Amino acid sequence: MQDDNRAPVLFFAPFVSSVMSVEPQWIDYNGHLNMAYYHVLFDRAVDEVFSLVGLNQDYVDARHPSFFAAECHVLYRRELTESDQVRITAQLIAFDEKRLHYYLEMRHATEGWLAATSENLSLHVDMTTRKVSPFPPDILANIALMKAAHSMMPLPVTIGRIIGMPKRTAITVESMTGEREPETRH
Repeated sequence: MQDDNRAPVLFFAPFVSSVMSVEPQWIDYNGHLNMAYYHVLFDRAVDEVFSLVGLNQDYVDARHPSFFAAECHVLYRRELTESDQVRITAQLIAFDEKRLHYYLEMRHATEGWLAATSENLSLHVDMTTRKVSPFPPDILANIALMKAAHSMMPLPVTIGRIIGMPKRTAITVESMTGEREPETRH
């Protein structure tokens, strides 16, 4: 009996996406790739990398779960312009029975310079209940194989980075009112 969910024999560390091009309609009035389309390119690479563990359209159609973005932190390093080609690398940082923590780097495909990075947390979701649910054992085993391959890589220096301004220059709510705004939960 063939097991269609079996993991590949090895995972590249890091995973490297196919070459993707910056499309003309994605260029904004500043003459460079609009920030929203960095996310589109990252998302396409996420589809490529996690299809290797069995998280793809067939998985959603046949088994009715998927995975949703829960958090994303993008750092824009260098402008991309029309027709630039990029490759995205992916590194699985951590996982548990319901979550994936991963890091992506977008590089110019021929020149190699870093255009952007993205640190992400995704949740496995049962599409019938729309609630976070555990990965099935076969998918979890595939994720564990990917993590084993990626564990040999050093952690990126920006993992866990917090957005902020230097204290000496920042005007904050606290400095204006003496109180901190409460966190909003969606």
